[in-house]
Amino acid sequence: MDGGAFTTAFHLIVSLDPTLGGIVALSLRVTLTAVLVSCLIGLPVGAALAMGRFPGRSFVVVFFNALMGLPPVVAGLVVYLMLSRSGPLGDLGLLFTPTAMIVAQTALILPIVVSLTRQVVEDLWKEYEEQLRSLGATSMRAIPTLLWDGRFSLLTAVLAGFGRASAEVGAVLIVGGNIAGHTRTMTTAIALETARGDLALALGLGIILLAITLVLNAGAFFTGRLAQRASG
Repeated sequence: MDGGAFTTAFHLIVSLDPTLGGIVALSLRVTLTAVLVSCLIGLPVGAALAMGRFPGRSFVVVFFNALMGLPPVVAGLVVYLMLSRSGPLGDLGLLFTPTAMIVAQTALILPIVVSLTRQVVEDLWKEYEEQLRSLGATSMRAIPTLLWDGRFSLLTAVLAGFGRASAEVGAVLIVGGNIAGHTRTMTTAIALETARGDLALALGLGIILLAITLVLNAGAFFTGRLAQRASG
């Protein structure tokens, strides 16, 4: 491979190339928003699923666990059908916008947050149930305490969701359209620029995406260590 592509890629990063910077900024904005929405919905839903007892609960648990492995292209197709002109939400005009990409990524992250939150809260409830009940807490009233106590483990779940969304191509490509300056993310730009032969920009974006992945894994590792120390 021509070493000039690597040199140009590093130059694009160091010089804060506006095209590269715009793609990275959009990617982070979309993914972080999807993570935030998934946490606002997934944390309370996962905790309620852990503490609640109702008919069909086992099915709901299995359903969310199964969705953790949902293929991104399937999620993208479902969101596309919902947001297309003939879909139920077509009048909103959200298809091929960053909002549609946020919806698609939320669909991918939400099952992860729900399922892992349920497992964490269930485990903590088994450990502290007797103590919390002695203090007068019911199962539902204990949820905020359990969420706070499991914050390090839950942060790992959030990082896992962020990692899945940031490396995703299929769903955002289907609902976003990979429009330059509007819906082009790091992953879709890497695929496009590689096909076009512009390896410098693809490598630059790849280096940044790899750096983000390394930071996420380091964050998950040290979060786990903090959780072990806190429990010890």
